[in-house]
This record gives sequence, C-alpha cells and structure tokens, in this order.
Amino acid sequence: MSMAMPVCVAATERKKIEIRGLYSHPKAFWDKGARLSDYGVNAVFVHSGSITAELLARATDEGARVFAEFPTLNGKGYVEKHAEAWPINEHGEKAPAATWFMGACPTEPGFRALRMKQLDALLDTFDIAGVWMDYFHWHAQFEDPNPVLPETCFSQSCVATFENTSGVRVPAGSAAERARWILKRHAREWRNWRTSQLLDWAREMKATVRKKRPGALLGVYHCPWTDDEFDGARRRILGLDLDQIATVVDAFSPMVYHGRMRRRPEWVGANVEWLSRKIRNRAKIWPIVQAHTSRMKSQRMNSRKVLRLGASGAASGVMIFKAQSAASDNAKMHVCAGSTESANPSNDDRPGPAPLTRSPPHAL
Repeated sequence: MSMAMPVCVAATERKKIEIRGLYSHPKAFWDKGARLSDYGVNAVFVHSGSITAELLARATDEGARVFAEFPTLNGKGYVEKHAEAWPINEHGEKAPAATWFMGACPTEPGFRALRMKQLDALLDTFDIAGVWMDYFHWHAQFEDPNPVLPETCFSQSCVATFENTSGVRVPAGSAAERARWILKRHAREWRNWRTSQLLDWAREMKATVRKKRPGALLGVYHCPWTDDEFDGARRRILGLDLDQIATVVDAFSPMVYHGRMRRRPEWVGANVEWLSRKIRNRAKIWPIVQAHTSRMKSQRMNSRKVLRLGASGAASGVMIFKAQSAASDNAKMHVCAGSTESANPSNDDRPGPAPLTRSPPHAL
C-alpha cells in the first residue's frame, strides 16, 4: 500500500498544531490497513455510543487520543415516545422535524436526566480525553444553505421555567397566544433566558466531566455563524451566546462545512479568524472542516487548503469531517502533511458560490 503523506495538518515552524483529528470511528482507516500515526492523526472524535475498550486500546497504541461526540440535544428516537419533550413552536404546534434533525425541549426533566445518566455511564466506563457537546442548540438546522430556524420552545415546561427564572408572568391562554405575548412584550428576556438554559446544561456537564475525569476536556461543536448572520439567528434562534459559553467550555469546534453551506473555501479561514477575535484566548479553537462532498459534485474541494485555513487564526487544532470520507479517497488520505503551509490554487480549488448574506424573515 503506498500512502505517502499524513491525513491531518502538521505543525509548522510558525505554529504548533496540538490536535490533528478525525471525526467519527476510524474503522474506515483501519479497514485499509492504515495506522493513525502513519497519517499524523493524534485524535479521534467518536460518537459516544460507538466507543469500546478495543477502540480505545488501538487508538492509544497508534498515538491518538479518543474524544466522545455527545448528542446533547438530539431528541430523535426520544421525542417520538415522549411527547412532553417535543419542541413546541410559536404556533402552539409540534415543531416539524428538520431535514435530518429533531431537537428536544431543553427544559424537559426526563430528557435531561437521561442525557446526564448517559454522560455518567460514559465517563465511568471509559478513560476518554474529553466530551464534545454536539447538537448543542434549540431545535433548528443550520448546516444547509437554507437553514431551518423555527421559534421554540413554548411547551408548558419551557414557559413555566421562563416564568420562574425571569420573573415574567405570562397570561393564561393557548400555547400560541402565550408565544405571541412573550415574543411581542418580552423578547429580550426570552432570548436571554434561552441562552441561559444551554449554559446551565454546559455547566452541569462540565462539573460531571471534571469530577469523573479531571484531566478530560469539555468541547462544543457549534454553528459557525457570526453575531450578525441571519439577523443574529445563532443567538436569537439557536440560543448560542459564545461569550457565555466561553466561560465554561475548554474548546470550540466551529462546524465550518464550506461545501455543505455553499461557501467559498476562503470563508473557513475568515470564520476562524473572526472566532479567534471573538473568543480572545478564553478557550481552545479546534475547527472541524469538511471532507464529505456527496452532494457537492461540482465543488471538489482542495482538502489541503481547507485544513490549512481551518488551522489559521488562534486555532491550535483541526479535524476532518469525517473519517469515512477521507478514507474513501486516497488523495484525501495523502493531502494533509504540511497543510498549514502555503498552497497554490489548483483545479480542485476553484472558489464555490459566495456566502449567503440575506437573512430570512423571522417573527421579530
């Protein structure tokens, strides 16, 4: 087998790259007879339910740390059986599932208890390097060019928790009537309360990680939008206040999927630079960049350039989404040694469509 170059970004004289990672189970690499260390991979980010003692042992033997991707607010498979956890939109109806994602109500006690029990079991069982909160936002879908941005959640649990936390007393009425009243009269308090709910989740998870695995990190995969994109929807709809989250997490992993979001490759670097200024060294920055191109046949990416841009700014690590996609193409397995070095544009590096700038309509 002729595999000449490591798969992930290497350190340069100018900058040390701490993490050279793969997202998802490395089985696709192993099935090809590859060792992670042969490709410069020193970290794998694996779905928490797929971590086994065998995976930990083999990855460790090949010089890679294992981090758990944790599906924090992914309600698929749960809300169908527990209606009380299904997000309620501003019309007083169950929020429709997005293309592939179904969120859960963050205040529903049963769902939260389940997730915290799963986190306890994960940390009790496996000596992992860290936990990365995924699906860490109110019900929405942001990875596609035309995001799904509903107003949620106006369930009984959410409205009652909002009242108790904010001191705002919401008049009796239907869920739709109460939603309209809140959004018209107390939108600011509502938005602030929603960010506080996610922050509370993060704090509890951080405390659990520190207690059970003191050396482990808590990271977050998150929407890469700036403060103003889509009329501030990252905070307004998803409930993600990066300044607040920076007080809790050890690392940010912006999901800079330029192909899927139909952005130019250069957007990856610009976004990382923006986040670097935003966070100001309060946490590590380990972006996750896209290797998967199944729906972007006309936009074959230059993986070397995207990885280099992902490692720009204050980023001290970068990871590829995902291991299967990288392993399916020998060219992608070979591209990444020295990928923080300058790269000349090639036919595989033609700019894609410009980023979207027009924001969708919203309730406020």
